[in-house]
Amino acid sequence: MTDLSHLSALEMARCVAAGEVSAVELVDRHIRRIEVTHATINAVVWPRFEAARAEAAAADAARVRGDPLGPLHGVPITIKDQFAVAGLPNTGGVARLRSNVSAADGPLVAALRRAGAIVLGKTNVPQTMGALETDNAMFGRTCNPWDPSRTSGGSSGGEAAAIAAGGSALGLGSDFGGSVRVPAAWCGLYGLKPTARRLPLEPLPVSTASGQEGIVAQPGVIARHAADVACGLRILIEAVHAGAPFTLVPPVPWREPPPVAGLRIAVLPAIGGWTPAPAVRRALREAADALRGEGVVVEDWSNAPDTQAIVDLFFALVGADGFGFVRDMLGGEAPVPLMKPNQQLTSMPALAVPVVAQLLKMGGQDRMRNMLAHAAPMKSADGLMRLLYRRIEVELGCQAALDAGRFDAILCPALPIAAPLHGTVNDMGDFWGSALMFNVLGWPAGVAPITRVRPGEESDRPASRDKAVQAVRAAELGSAGLPVVVQLAAPPWREDRVLALMGALERACATRSDFPRTPPG
Repeated sequence: MTDLSHLSALEMARCVAAGEVSAVELVDRHIRRIEVTHATINAVVWPRFEAARAEAAAADAARVRGDPLGPLHGVPITIKDQFAVAGLPNTGGVARLRSNVSAADGPLVAALRRAGAIVLGKTNVPQTMGALETDNAMFGRTCNPWDPSRTSGGSSGGEAAAIAAGGSALGLGSDFGGSVRVPAAWCGLYGLKPTARRLPLEPLPVSTASGQEGIVAQPGVIARHAADVACGLRILIEAVHAGAPFTLVPPVPWREPPPVAGLRIAVLPAIGGWTPAPAVRRALREAADALRGEGVVVEDWSNAPDTQAIVDLFFALVGADGFGFVRDMLGGEAPVPLMKPNQQLTSMPALAVPVVAQLLKMGGQDRMRNMLAHAAPMKSADGLMRLLYRRIEVELGCQAALDAGRFDAILCPALPIAAPLHGTVNDMGDFWGSALMFNVLGWPAGVAPITRVRPGEESDRPASRDKAVQAVRAAELGSAGLPVVVQLAAPPWREDRVLALMGALERACATRSDFPRTPPG
């Protein structure tokens, strides 16, 4: 056993229970890994190392006594800086909240700890958690372990980076606009966003988008193995049904992932008008072939809905208040460069939005124009009500289209590109619509690594005067070696299908030479 920090979480728990390794040794190994990589990736920003060591010693003593052991007994984990961990600040990336120290664990963290997990600390997030890159005024930028010149994603970017680098076996994140799946994808990990309202999202002590009922944010689990994601999600869901202090959560019980043979999968090769990079297209083909090898029926979704309309609806819903929640959360704090475009949106008069959008269109900036035009503030309650009703129509339409094809789940790109360079995501317009689609629908969606970008297949994107397309093409160049994942989604409450398909892809792909197993260094 030469690399404890890259065992699966379930294997770590098994080794601790069998006495093959101590929880103290596991925790020490992960702390050392965090310390060694911190200067490069900057992922764990609120550590609790000494407390974790003490808890590991207590976990070893419990095993010696013969106490009942939970499914994550002795396993080191990390938590996104959005969830309450006793004794640590809870900031959401806002510096003015650094003194907001939690008196107790939040309910989801408490559930993981009851299962035996040991929290090493909290991980970095973007300022206000409103970005697909991770940077804030307190701790600065988090880097991708596969290439520190590139982003680990956001807003659970510190979480994904810590896990990919071997500093954590499993992590708790959240997903409002891809914030679990995007970082997991760019760091070569497994991650899942459950059905809307499957799990509660505890609010921060300031105004956030958590009260936004058009798009419902969800906690999610990130790990290096599909079975670990399933284990973490099962612990959280079963905590709901065990009488933990959760509210507004439907009593839908946990389902074990079923056999995949016989499932029917619809393939969406592109979403929102963005053609995926060559490596992403290849990953989709390889994933489809791998699933066919497991007895899954995989077919093109010939009557698929208008995915661009679904992506547009996301921006309409989150922009309905003029992005006022960003302004409220900042509370006068100066935005870091990453967040300046968001702040500018909050101060743009509603009447100016269509004018700016038209100027962008005249300049050939169609992707940015389209995003801005749909993010215009609502002028009336009636307008917002119509938007909310439109979201219901879209979800019903997608379900009808899936049913018409007798499909059980969807296979599609997680993102059209691998991890981009720092500071470039804001220039790419609505490129991450493939993630946003399932936030609008409220359906469970997960990502699974398949391969890495090969030399010679980085980009075949044609030249364009659209700066968003130019930025995406620039991100593709130099991407050889980076992880490439696919996305799987299913109708509401069928996390079991998504997890089963993620597990099938891991079985088929994880032994391949180009599988993104461990970052260099």
